[in-house]
Amino acid sequence: MKWPSTIFFLLLLGIESICNTASAESLLDARQGFTTTLAKKEVDGAPVSDPPKNVLQSVKYNSPVGDLAAYTTPSPQDGKRHPAIIWIFGGLSNSINETAWASATPENDQSASAFRDAGIIMMYPSLRGGNRNPGFHESFYGEVNDILSALDYLEKKEYVDPKRIYLGGHSTGGTLALLVAESTDRFRSIFSFGPVSDVRAYGADALVFDITKKKEFELRAPVKWLNAISKPTFVFEGTDKPSNIAAFYILLKASTNPLIHFYSIRGKNHFSTLAPITKVIAAKILLDDGPSSNIQFTQEELEGGSSFQKATQDQAIQVDPKLALAYSNRGFPTTSKRITRRQ
Repeated sequence: MKWPSTIFFLLLLGIESICNTASAESLLDARQGFTTTLAKKEVDGAPVSDPPKNVLQSVKYNSPVGDLAAYTTPSPQDGKRHPAIIWIFGGLSNSINETAWASATPENDQSASAFRDAGIIMMYPSLRGGNRNPGFHESFYGEVNDILSALDYLEKKEYVDPKRIYLGGHSTGGTLALLVAESTDRFRSIFSFGPVSDVRAYGADALVFDITKKKEFELRAPVKWLNAISKPTFVFEGTDKPSNIAAFYILLKASTNPLIHFYSIRGKNHFSTLAPITKVIAAKILLDDGPSSNIQFTQEELEGGSSFQKATQDQAIQVDPKLALAYSNRGFPTTSKRITRRQ
């Protein structure tokens, strides 16, 4: 995807009209009565890799389109209820694979294994059209409902504390995490790494819906529904390239919701933020056992060799939403995008 065509695409569709019309209505309420129109019917088709025994197990969870694949932590068999997190991978495939357990360097560890290492139950759901699942990719629409179905599944596990289930995601997974936070109050806290403010940033070729319809974009735009978020939500992004830092500042500039907290990370990029920050979050989750979430972060807790800063509105004022959003995102497809078409 070339930058000039991406910028033209964004300007043609009028990015400011979405950025400047934030709504307090929940995203699910806004979607009532609307049916998305898919211009392309795409699926991944990759088989689900077998995870290492005693680390993760392959399961199926029921969603509106049928049974979808997922990896989950096996029961600890200790008779206790544990905190849990649903983690959404980046990329455009909607699939799960060995990224969940493969060895990786701290510069690009997308496994989020810090949660698992801390004893937190994990669930990595694939979504519609991913792997060999039923349904088609919907580019951030029906996938929201799939994640809510994964929550239904996890809440029923006898070894999971249903009041201590968190949501996290990276890149496109971070974008989905925000859309889910705008749709429900059932997660205790949400952690979004490197999301976009508007899915048009991923480019026309990456989107499967009718891109001529403004409503299709509005119902997928995290920036429009920030006021609907009702649980503590934390947004992280590195300032070094590659990065979605401009989209980060667009979200910050648009937000008037005190429950959303923004942290820019100097010296880290879109990928190297994950390893150090997920470790800090995991430690916070273990201590977060009160009637409501009390998670907060300080600069000292987040430092870990880099300079972390809670971003302020003043930093966002200088960002031109048209050009910044075009600059900030190329989709970063961090898992395989092996796409096939179903007739």
